[in-house]
Amino acid sequence: MSTTTGAVYDRGYRPYDGPRGGRRAAMVALYRTSLRRAIGLRRPWRQKVAPAALLAIAVVPAVVNVGIGYLTRGTPAEGFEFITYREYLGVSSALLLFVALVAPDIVCPDRRQRVLPLIFARPLTGRDYGLAKVGAIFTCVFAFSFLPQVVLYVGQMLVSDGALDYLSDHTAVLWQVPLAAALLALFYAVLGVALASLTGRRMVAGASLLGITLVSSAISGILIEADAGPNEEIRTGHPAGLLNILATPLRLRDLVFLGRIEETSPLSGVTGAGAMSIAVYVVVVGLCAAVILSRYRTAE
Repeated sequence: MSTTTGAVYDRGYRPYDGPRGGRRAAMVALYRTSLRRAIGLRRPWRQKVAPAALLAIAVVPAVVNVGIGYLTRGTPAEGFEFITYREYLGVSSALLLFVALVAPDIVCPDRRQRVLPLIFARPLTGRDYGLAKVGAIFTCVFAFSFLPQVVLYVGQMLVSDGALDYLSDHTAVLWQVPLAAALLALFYAVLGVALASLTGRRMVAGASLLGITLVSSAISGILIEADAGPNEEIRTGHPAGLLNILATPLRLRDLVFLGRIEETSPLSGVTGAGAMSIAVYVVVVGLCAAVILSRYRTAE
């Protein structure tokens, strides 16, 4: 007669008695998770390609500019700038592509996989969720806009004849660059998350972001060209430039650096162009924030 033996294990299960973070800790945890996913941490190498490529593309102009400054020291070409700090914040195409890839990736899966009820079972509200997602995208875009500027500033200061003289001559850059980068990052973050919140498909969300920005730019250009005809002057004084969503944060960048709209802008010469640009920026950001709050008012 065969006998069987068994063992009884005392697992020692007991309730969690550690510190409880509450709502703020849950939001910070969601922000950190979204940020890690956006930049590819703890993910396959394929997910790290886009952030690494963007950072490389963003840093190359700074390295080239510093290299030219080093090679032209003590020559008649000394002081030549390949790119200025203001222009450097205009590398919006690469940033736009990054947001079109990353924002849907950190937002759409939660809705498609129906995990929002599980997330909202914790002490989180829809506002907390939206703030964490926008904050993750904002951090990425701000970092990829600001860090190359640091490389450019430090490099230019080191290759100049006097580091202290360069620092004193460019003190305004120390507040202009962070402010302009923050405005650019906020615009792309809320726009990307708002569009991604409307669908569970990442490809649809990314295509919508690219479509809205690029189509608005094309429509603005068509209207300006249609009114201008052979007259070149109308191309730089037409209110249809406000329709260009892609250029909206760049116009605020010009206001930060120049205090006015740049001469080559379609809005140059339009009365109240600066105030209207600020108004368009506020309206777009406000509408996107309203969309985010309404989409995450309840868990679907």
